[in-house]
Amino acid sequence: MSSTARFFFVFVLSFAFFVASSLGKYQDNEAVTLWVNKVGPYNNPQETYNYYSLPFCRPKGNPGHKWGGLGEVLGGNELIDSQIEIKFKRDVEKTSICKIELEGTKVKQFKDAIDNSYWFEFFMDDLPLWGFVGETLPDRTHDNRHVLLTHKNLVIHYNENQIIHINLTQENAKPLEEGRVLEMTYSVKWIPTNISFARRFDVYLDYPFFEHQIHWFSVFNSFMMVIFLTGLVSMILMRTLRNDYAKYAREDDDLETLERDVNEESGWKLVHGDVFRPTQSLAVLSAVVGTGAQLATLVLLVIILAIVGMLYIGRGAIVTTFIVCYAFTSFIAGYVSGGMYSRHGGKSWIKSMILTASLFPFLCFGIGLILNTVAIFYGSLAAIPFGTMVVVFVMWAFISFPLALLGTVVGRNWSGAPNNPCRVKTIPRPIPEKKWYLTPSIISLMGGLLPFGSIFIEMYFVFTSFWNYKVKLLGYFYLFTRFFCIILFGYIPLGFFYTTLSIYCCRDPNPVSHWQVYYVYGFMLLVFVILIIVTVCVTIVGTYFLLNAENYQWQWTSFFSAASTALYVFVYSIYYYYVKTKMSGFFQTSFYFGYTLMFCLGLGILCGAVGYLGSNLFVRRIYRNIKCD
Repeated sequence: MSSTARFFFVFVLSFAFFVASSLGKYQDNEAVTLWVNKVGPYNNPQETYNYYSLPFCRPKGNPGHKWGGLGEVLGGNELIDSQIEIKFKRDVEKTSICKIELEGTKVKQFKDAIDNSYWFEFFMDDLPLWGFVGETLPDRTHDNRHVLLTHKNLVIHYNENQIIHINLTQENAKPLEEGRVLEMTYSVKWIPTNISFARRFDVYLDYPFFEHQIHWFSVFNSFMMVIFLTGLVSMILMRTLRNDYAKYAREDDDLETLERDVNEESGWKLVHGDVFRPTQSLAVLSAVVGTGAQLATLVLLVIILAIVGMLYIGRGAIVTTFIVCYAFTSFIAGYVSGGMYSRHGGKSWIKSMILTASLFPFLCFGIGLILNTVAIFYGSLAAIPFGTMVVVFVMWAFISFPLALLGTVVGRNWSGAPNNPCRVKTIPRPIPEKKWYLTPSIISLMGGLLPFGSIFIEMYFVFTSFWNYKVKLLGYFYLFTRFFCIILFGYIPLGFFYTTLSIYCCRDPNPVSHWQVYYVYGFMLLVFVILIIVTVCVTIVGTYFLLNAENYQWQWTSFFSAASTALYVFVYSIYYYYVKTKMSGFFQTSFYFGYTLMFCLGLGILCGAVGYLGSNLFVRRIYRNIKCD
């Protein structure tokens, strides 16, 4: 490992640890700040507003703001000092915060918030607290009576001079009636604990949910799929191709036998003079393959950093790490794209470099701009401040773009020399018509099924964490796909075994919880590796079938065959939205599908690049050992 690579890894690792947590230590009677963050509908986790958008007691003067990292701002957080007096280890009896005079406008705001199940989020020493604004109670004279929870009771557990856990409960429900005066109060109680500071976030981790038996069985089933697919690819390489090599390499002086072999000759050997012909839109293909290679490296790096640095405990730490690592891994995109474009005879390398550096970021920027406009219109905290957008652009312009340029130059000079095993013929060979299931569109569409099946369950856990919904862990759709994937390879008894085992282990988890922290990055690493292997194997099989059908236009087909995994993920997201969530409204719907579209774009480019690179190695390998004219 070079000194530059070591420095980069140490820098990223140090940065990850820095944003992960802050080791707060307090002296007795030292002030502890309670930060208010946001409010919003419980069923719409991205639709959040400033806490004081509701007529709560506002702090006096100009309250302090706690500005976090880039990821915290992008996550729609705005921490404001509540100015509620809390001292370390000092209990506080019921104390008044302020009095709210309920006018008609205020009553309407609170009632609308309660009808929409508004929840709020506080922070103390980087520990989150949640609660509902109010609730509705049955009434004899009315269908529902709206009440505001006016008392907040804080029970704080500490270990020596550090805060370990905070429990917030609300009491003293008061009816919302115009002209009434409500007194907002709070109390604080400090309790010692033996829990160490390093384990204080364990209370937020849902072990029964994320480490459910079906999570383990899912990984094991996907591993079995890898074994079956690698066996299938090995069979193609060791049996089919070996027989083809024997036929193509045989030198027979018998004229009759030679003529018979020529007449019977068909399949992938016939297209050896066209298989390395430069594809259409070479610059675009090079750009997406380079970007996909960068994203694959980026995802692997972030997962490793998350495992080592516990990034889940910091607000926006994952997002910040992702953006910073994306900027510094742009060299990989330029290197892969530049080398590929040059090897295939591309001349407009500057165009290819610009596409590589800007295609994916600008697509995400376009989607983000639309979502930001929606957020500004609604007055939501999800709106990205102009200063943050400038910071992101500066990182792209002065870090990502130059590194992509450098990578392109290095790639063109180090790996840009043409090295095709077979010479490309001047006149393209006509592509014969084949049956419908051997067409590029069908191969591309079917290619994403098995990779999607390998990540299906992990997608559920990721969606649940990101969208803050925890419902039934497993559905019969998953059982069907698991069973289908297994019997696809002829292991019907094994299919029945795993299906029965999944039904037995599939039980509803704990009751619904709004806040889910994804922390099982070890699972994600295994699933990511399985996804890469399955994608490569499936794409190789599809490419072999395509070449055997005498269709030499395999480049884009191999890319789309793997990229179609993202299409199935997007279809699953539609199912998840309508079946698993209670989201509603234009705002939340826009953000749900906007974020999902960005995720699927990245996943599609990543899988497509992996599929293309795997197929490229396969094609070069099989044509390297034949006699090319």
